Amino acid sequence: MTDLEPAQILLVEDNPGDVRLTEEAFEQGRIENDLHVVSDGDAALDFLHQREPYEDAPRPDLVLLDLNLPRTDGEEVLERLKADEELRSIPVIVLTSSEAEEDIVRSYELHANAYLTKPVDPDEFIETVRAFEKFWFSVVRLPPEGERR
Repeated sequence: MTDLEPAQILLVEDNPGDVRLTEEAFEQGRIENDLHVVSDGDAALDFLHQREPYEDAPRPDLVLLDLNLPRTDGEEVLERLKADEELRSIPVIVLTSSEAEEDIVRSYELHANAYLTKPVDPDEFIETVRAFEKFWFSVVRLPPEGERR
């Protein structure tokens, strides 16, 4: 990703309300991005591996992952992504409603790059997404596309 190219973000979220709030937060943000949305863990894995119907999907610069997903849950998606040599360098931010300590510990054990609890208040939710967007795309240095494995 260069400064001229939009960030490719994969949002894995099954709650339409949270998808809408996340889209709104990114629209209000200053970082140019392409937000791709899938609603379950199976679709996330298909997107990441560019399997049908996502053969032309871009490689995400960042994955926002809910834990409580239908079909393959977020924990399994995280585990598979971080076990894959081609995908493991993609930063994964767990963005979930769970405040359970075991979910936090397990996410970091599976190599999540960050764990954020979704605020219940819509304005706080938008502010949380905007703050992490600014951090990940203005402060953090990500490896160049050609250096990612």
